[in-house]
Amino acid sequence: MPGKYYNELKEGMKFKHAGRTITEMDNVLFSALTMNSQPLHINEDFASRTEFGQRLVNGVFTFGLVIGLTVQDLTEGTIVANLGYDKVLHPNPVFHGDTIYAESEIIEIRESKSRPDAGIVRIKCWGKKPDGTIVVEFERTAMFLKKK
Repeated sequence: MPGKYYNELKEGMKFKHAGRTITEMDNVLFSALTMNSQPLHINEDFASRTEFGQRLVNGVFTFGLVIGLTVQDLTEGTIVANLGYDKVLHPNPVFHGDTIYAESEIIEIRESKSRPDAGIVRIKCWGKKPDGTIVVEFERTAMFLKKK
């Protein structure tokens, strides 16, 4: 598995992950699947009359995309579970056609009190446009397996 095990991670480690361009279909389908009828996401006429001048990409999709972009480098096959997400911020909008790259930093590592085969890791994550504009940031806590 390409993910990292608990004992391979150290506080302060930084990762730059792959990127992905967000399409109109991504946004509209995600909004429809999650029953989000917000016209800022699905109604071009409405959105064109807002300060943004166009539809915004659903922030929950952007959040989920950034998590997904980190999986191959960090957690693929090496975690027990995600335990929580904190301090989620969306400081700048995302539009159809924007490419988002993910970055992560390990900010805390500790032994699990309940599982000797695992440890708890807090990760700060950012989603950024190619020019460095941050579109989402959050902290994620996951229980990682230890390498045997």
